[in-house]
Amino acid sequence: MCGRFNVIDSPGLQQLLRDLGVDLSLPRAVNVAPTEQVSLVRNGDSGDGQGPRVDSARWWLTPSWAKEVSQAYSMFNARSETLAKSPAFRGPFRRQRGLVPMSSFIEWRVEDGIKQPWLISTGQQALAVAALWDVWEGGDSALLSCTLVTTAAAPAFKPWHKRMPVLLAANECERWLDNSSQIAPDDAIFRSELKMPLHLMPLSRSVSNARNKDPEAMTGVGDEIVLS
Repeated sequence: MCGRFNVIDSPGLQQLLRDLGVDLSLPRAVNVAPTEQVSLVRNGDSGDGQGPRVDSARWWLTPSWAKEVSQAYSMFNARSETLAKSPAFRGPFRRQRGLVPMSSFIEWRVEDGIKQPWLISTGQQALAVAALWDVWEGGDSALLSCTLVTTAAAPAFKPWHKRMPVLLAANECERWLDNSSQIAPDDAIFRSELKMPLHLMPLSRSVSNARNKDPEAMTGVGDEIVLS
């Protein structure tokens, strides 16, 4: 799963945005949690050929057909295995794909009976995480929301979690954002392997509180581990 992440301006993040065709600096966002606003990269409103754009979206998908904005169901992550079947995700999977740029994400695992948070990054590069989006128009104004796509964890990552976000390789971003073309549910994009080395660093347990937005909390408190 992916339940927290960070956006820190860096050469790696700037390069990712340039590669996506976006001329924009993203605001710093630390310890971002579901229901908060995130930066969503997408092509137009429905695959109409418009160039990449960045919009602020609520991280917790509200389907266009929903009666109300609700948190009754966990809609901040979407399992890749069910994208083509889920009533909430199958429409966006066909025509409303986007991605969320991030510097790192946070995962927890139980160590000595305590949930230990770990910061996960690629080192110098930024992460492009596959996302789906939708627009709900049942209120006074339209609500743009999104969900992050997850897949089964690569074998090397399983000691930390059984799921991981779908991290798009450089040559996958354009195809994922091209909503004029379909992507099969068993596409290699969703493969359970590390597409790039991952750097893992233990963090202070204070980051478990989503209200902790102190960038210093993202400083490691132990030795780094590199998975490849």
